[in-house]
Amino acid sequence: MRIARFTTGDDPRFALVQQEGDRTFLAVLGGDPLYMPAMPTGERIELGDPESGSGTPGVRLLAPVIPRSKVVCVGKNYADHAAEMGGEVPTTPLLFLKPNTAVVGPDDPVVLPEWTQEVSYEAELAVVISKVCKDVTPESALSYVLGYTVANDVTARDAQRTDGQWARAKGFDTSLPLGPWIDTDLDPEDVAVRSRVNGELKQDGRTSDMVFDVPFLVSYISEAMTLLPGDVILTGTPAGVGLVDHGDRMEVEVEGLGAMSNPVFRRR
Repeated sequence: MRIARFTTGDDPRFALVQQEGDRTFLAVLGGDPLYMPAMPTGERIELGDPESGSGTPGVRLLAPVIPRSKVVCVGKNYADHAAEMGGEVPTTPLLFLKPNTAVVGPDDPVVLPEWTQEVSYEAELAVVISKVCKDVTPESALSYVLGYTVANDVTARDAQRTDGQWARAKGFDTSLPLGPWIDTDLDPEDVAVRSRVNGELKQDGRTSDMVFDVPFLVSYISEAMTLLPGDVILTGTPAGVGLVDHGDRMEVEVEGLGAMSNPVFRRR
């Protein structure tokens, strides 16, 4: 099951994503599926291609979830990325937080702050929590997961170096594109995680190369802090990160889940 959050110009709504040949439809749900069963209303909306003008006019995908309390991120969870950043692989997960004000959706602009000149993309698999999760075991951890989505952990590298703490470098507004939807059936054990900039492949890793897998991460984080419905965990990025600037377009993809792209914008 794939759950999308969308708008047609009014308040955000949720829908199930249905594929019929080369056409995609949104089966509209009543309410928020994080808090109630996913009950279709009977309304269906075609999700088309904005460039070709197909589909229902005005429909736009949003970030599939706005985290209720927090986004918990895992740093250096791929050995090749740790090496390219000049660091060792942590012996335990390296955790940091992003605020929910960083979240944007598919095709939303990532706006570069004036105070940074070195902004980088990071393609990641994101985990969406379904229910209150505290002190769970790795064996039971996946029962607390609603599903998975694609994330871009946009980072101000210069601020990351100078600040020591990563709050500003990782948490600025628009620094977390999420989308295009939540997939409840994805097996996260071994799928490709890729990024492209202006159509050129930059990252191409696999979740099987993560130092700490999804069940361990959910368990480890739940020992430190209570995870709430709608909270999001970013699982780390593979090697190949690089810089973007005004006019670039970033695309991030998780195999079997989908892709999402965002333009990069700097106010002149």
